[in-house]
Amino acid sequence: MDALKLSKKGKQLVKMYEQMAQDGYERSDGTQIVDAFSDFELRAYRAQLRETFQEYAISTVLDYGCGGSDWNAPGFDESGESAIEYFELKNAYRYEPARNLDERLQVDCVISFDVLEHIYILDVPSVLRDMFSCARKLLVLNIACFPAAAMLPNGENAHVTVRDPVWWKGMLDSIAIEFPDTSIYLICSVGWRNSSAVPIWNANMWEDQS
Repeated sequence: MDALKLSKKGKQLVKMYEQMAQDGYERSDGTQIVDAFSDFELRAYRAQLRETFQEYAISTVLDYGCGGSDWNAPGFDESGESAIEYFELKNAYRYEPARNLDERLQVDCVISFDVLEHIYILDVPSVLRDMFSCARKLLVLNIACFPAAAMLPNGENAHVTVRDPVWWKGMLDSIAIEFPDTSIYLICSVGWRNSSAVPIWNANMWEDQS
């Protein structure tokens, strides 16, 4: 797929995340993190996501902004299964510009955990459109709505776009009308492990309700 057209600030952020992925980063408390962005964040939500994947007959996913997540690695759940095995998927693809990894293509579901708050606000609409364009059935988003512990190399907070959950819902609504067949599962976190989900919706529902 074509490279994303980002703002000047957006391009600078990608360079900083490349540096952090390679060299680690510092937290606001001064702690140095060496293995950056390698947590498989969706693991904490795996039970409800498996039900949703089954409901929507999801067989292929694109992990958008995957960090170091490995869908083929064992140990995703207590039984030792990989994420692909746990969700009974045919394939899982990944996109992570900070690690020069680009497997973007159309899949059943695009899933993106703790990514959009790292996107500069001017680039949010184009990134969302890119996500939607890859998702045939479902877009699953987990967005942090609070400052990060991680600091960028320039001293800025790593969550460069902190907005209220209502703001994110409105942003998604404005773009969902361009992709009315794609359903959206939005999870917003207002603190660490303190999240709530919006009932799954798509733009076709508004037509049905008129």
